[in-house]
Amino acid sequence: MRQYDLAPVYRNTVGFDRLFSMLDNLGGVESAPSYPPYNIERTGENAYRISVAVAGFTQDDLAIETRENALSVKGEKKLDQDKKADVLYQGIAARSFERRFQLADYVQVTGAVLENGLLHIDLVREIPETKKPRQIAIGGAAPKTIDGSVKVAA
Repeated sequence: MRQYDLAPVYRNTVGFDRLFSMLDNLGGVESAPSYPPYNIERTGENAYRISVAVAGFTQDDLAIETRENALSVKGEKKLDQDKKADVLYQGIAARSFERRFQLADYVQVTGAVLENGLLHIDLVREIPETKKPRQIAIGGAAPKTIDGSVKVAA
């Protein structure tokens, strides 16, 4: 993968620190973790769902945390000392993992549910009223006379 030096751009910009740190943290496809697999789907105009395949994990083995604009899903399988079995083949991975997702502004986690080996995390984008676009009415000025009094139309 090619490496780009963005240092000249840093000194000419103000307020784009988060964008540049995201660019710096981008790794190649070969360095991206592939476990556990996940899907991201749109369930509504401003609603999303992340589904993470966590076969073999229970609710007690999983932790979900949000911090600033990041969502982190951690899984750590607790070993049962009482249960010892001779595993002839282990195809179901039970290794610990941490999967991170970068969330857009105003995206909040509304809930999570574990069903059939899938962890579903529901997200919604709630834009504050002050940030939503609004229409500004254009008012016409009342015609005025030379002396500054308002002329009433007859």
